[in-house]
Amino acid sequence: MTHRKISFPPVAEQMSVIQRGVVDLLPLQELESKLKRSYEIDKPLIIKCGFDPTAPDLHLGHTVLLQKMRQFQKAGHDVVFLIGDFTGMIGDPSGRSQQRKILTKEEVKANALTYEKQVFKILDPEKTRIEFNSRWMEQMSAAQLIELATHYTVARMLERDDFQKRFKSETPISIREFLYPIVQGYDSVALKSDIELGGTDQKFNLLVAREIQRSYGQEMQVVLTMPLLEGLDGVQKMSKSLGNYVGITEPPKEMFGKLMSINDDIMLKYFELLTDISNEDLLELKEDLKTGKAHPRDTKARLAREIVARYHGEAAGKQAEKEFDRQFRDKEAPQDRLLIKPPSNKKVRDISPGMNVLPILSQLTWAGYLFSQLPSEVKSTSNAKRLISQKAIKHFPKGDLSKGITITDPKETVKVEVGDLIKVGKRIWAEVRQ
Repeated sequence: MTHRKISFPPVAEQMSVIQRGVVDLLPLQELESKLKRSYEIDKPLIIKCGFDPTAPDLHLGHTVLLQKMRQFQKAGHDVVFLIGDFTGMIGDPSGRSQQRKILTKEEVKANALTYEKQVFKILDPEKTRIEFNSRWMEQMSAAQLIELATHYTVARMLERDDFQKRFKSETPISIREFLYPIVQGYDSVALKSDIELGGTDQKFNLLVAREIQRSYGQEMQVVLTMPLLEGLDGVQKMSKSLGNYVGITEPPKEMFGKLMSINDDIMLKYFELLTDISNEDLLELKEDLKTGKAHPRDTKARLAREIVARYHGEAAGKQAEKEFDRQFRDKEAPQDRLLIKPPSNKKVRDISPGMNVLPILSQLTWAGYLFSQLPSEVKSTSNAKRLISQKAIKHFPKGDLSKGITITDPKETVKVEVGDLIKVGKRIWAEVRQ
């Protein structure tokens, strides 16, 4: 990025915004010193944040760091979104009880392309520098990599909690895993990073980078960690593998419905980490909820509306809320329900005498409305049986929502007629058509 004349906010104002929601700022004095120097000489700081493309899509948990990067952008600093296409093939050992599965170069490249597109839903494309760490790591010779490895010791590496546990339990630790924090540290050297952001699980790696920078004669970066966002279950870290996530490319209706299901206890944390609400408004909102001036349901709807609007536009946020209210407050079926018709085959020729509900559910599966988070090799009938066992499927004859019948037996013959509604889970509706 070229140097330009910048009007930075006062340092105190920057510090207030930067510290919002942060877990670690190490060392705090160095951050303030860097900001003061930046302000005085009119030179932006280089803010680095790395993402290994280990999955094809970003979810709201990833955006906690993107939101913080955006705050630095608004303050006038240079943000580097680093895609770890090289480190992604090594595999981050953070928080792992065993070695990660090694991704192929093709898998990493495909995932990296989706990351590159999705980050601009939050970051300003005109002020964002995208880098791939393969640019410098693939140019590094074996001799240079060995030289890099001399800058950190095995003893220091074994101070890491997850490595300690694995070492004591005699669980294998590969040399490849030792290379990960060292290579990540060299990324900071290559970028001349002033500040690096990461989740709390990245603290060890970010501190290693400080030492690597020092050994290469650079000023050490400040380490800033953000909390890991709990998923929809309110307990575990948001993760696609756990199914407790909200993807940033999900349809507005799906996003809104998922966000309305979160626990009240984590609602304010979502506001703080995922929205642009001011610190003053956040404190006021917290007080209003405490005194009963604000209703948790209405507050959660505001949260869902704002997040949907961030990724799909204000109109989509309002429409998603309207559809949610229609379904859950007004007890009406949503207008955008899927229209299906019973299939005609050797087993089921028409719908008049009654039919098993599974063929209808399989159409929903084929349409992509169900089980999108499960592997494609899982058969639709098996998925339908699983949902039936969970009592997650209801049949409403003639569309009468006051007469819902829960399907409890996958072998049961259910009389289905044109105009009937079928509800799957909390948010998926289908109407039977001829």
